[in-house]
Amino acid sequence: MPKIIPKEELDAIIEIIKGFPGPVSFGKISSSKELEGLPRRTLQRRLALLVESGRLVGTGEKKGRRYHLPEAEVALAEEKKPEPVPAIISLSPESEEIRGIISRPQSSRKPVGYQTEFLDSYQPNDSYYLSAQIRQKLSEMGKAGQTEQPAGTYIRKVLDRLLIDLSWNSSRLEGNTYSLLETQRLFELGESAEGKAAEEAQMILNHKAAIEMLVDQAEDIGFNRYTICNLHALLSDNLLPDPSACGRVRSKPVGIAGTVYYPLDVPQVIEEQFDRILEKTGAIKDAFEQAFFIMVHLPYLQPFEDVNKRVSRLAANIPLVNKNLCPLSFIDVSLKTYIDGLIGIYELNRVEYLRDVFVWAYERSCARYSAVRQSLGDPDPFRLKYRVKVGEYVAEVVHGLMDKHEATGWIAKKAAAEVPAEDKARFIEVVETELSGLHEGNIARYRLKLSEFKEWNKNWR
Repeated sequence: MPKIIPKEELDAIIEIIKGFPGPVSFGKISSSKELEGLPRRTLQRRLALLVESGRLVGTGEKKGRRYHLPEAEVALAEEKKPEPVPAIISLSPESEEIRGIISRPQSSRKPVGYQTEFLDSYQPNDSYYLSAQIRQKLSEMGKAGQTEQPAGTYIRKVLDRLLIDLSWNSSRLEGNTYSLLETQRLFELGESAEGKAAEEAQMILNHKAAIEMLVDQAEDIGFNRYTICNLHALLSDNLLPDPSACGRVRSKPVGIAGTVYYPLDVPQVIEEQFDRILEKTGAIKDAFEQAFFIMVHLPYLQPFEDVNKRVSRLAANIPLVNKNLCPLSFIDVSLKTYIDGLIGIYELNRVEYLRDVFVWAYERSCARYSAVRQSLGDPDPFRLKYRVKVGEYVAEVVHGLMDKHEATGWIAKKAAAEVPAEDKARFIEVVETELSGLHEGNIARYRLKLSEFKEWNKNWR
């Protein structure tokens, strides 16, 4: 007689998958703490049972296999787990309106397909998604005093920091669970984090390779097939079930979990729209309008089988690299907020929500990379709120002579016990960022002695 699996054990798997913003791989599911100790084959059988019973949807084969909730379950998850926009992002009334519409259960939202009029109606340098006031504001913040120098001059000066920031943040927006310190350790020592799926390390390393391409070929990159398709090939390397799909415009239908939007599925039309997007983006004169335009239309079209959002985030940096402006690395951007901004594009063809996220994200990036921090106005209220506790954590890591591996686990465990759940992820990021930037010139603010810093720094790897 077949063994009866308790409903509670199957419900636990459903709850884990509800915690991800989109389709999730077997590796990510199996690495969840709640399933620690469960044999691989046992989990595979339970996932198969959930798919067979209709409680899960499984797509793809082998390494490309992904699982997500059917529409009814997704709607239920949305109703149970509302997530407010982080207070530090100020949404316009238009964005709040969009948020209200897309926050309704999927079952009550009307399914929509790709609207060619959305792209047709945009005329480069006559139409604008970013107002003149916003473009001027971003330009003033982004100028690094090197706009007359060869393309890529500025980005090369901040490359070491950017490789980690952009790789980590862009991967985080895909649900990657590596911490900032684990990412740094992966880059510096080639050491994958324990207990994490191999594809997570692959995703981060792919970002590094793609960013290096933007820098190394700064004078040659642009909004053309060579650049965008090669970005996709680098970002999707070893992550797609069909390796030949890397760098190629798709010829098969794709779906997007968590939305009622259905992308184009006619290969010829996808090819035509892809070329039109690149043509229109290339014709835009303003660097920030270019960056935002590609972040809107590339994910909307979904020209590749997967990895479209990642391509759009890195492609947004092309005009910034070309004009020696501060890069955009999506520091502090909430996954929920970013995805909601995209859903506003997918379902409503409205850009205001994603625009607010884009502008705020660029402000944060400028604070990290340029000398225009003062243009941001008031200090970050989150860092102000946790200023004392962040200092305590940094000091304890140094006094404990922890290396990056030890510090990652210690910070996560201690924060889980002391920091509210809604602030935990951001708090951990802030502490790890402070540790990564610790040097002899700033240790006094943590009341550290030079001898203590030097002793700790010997093992900080």
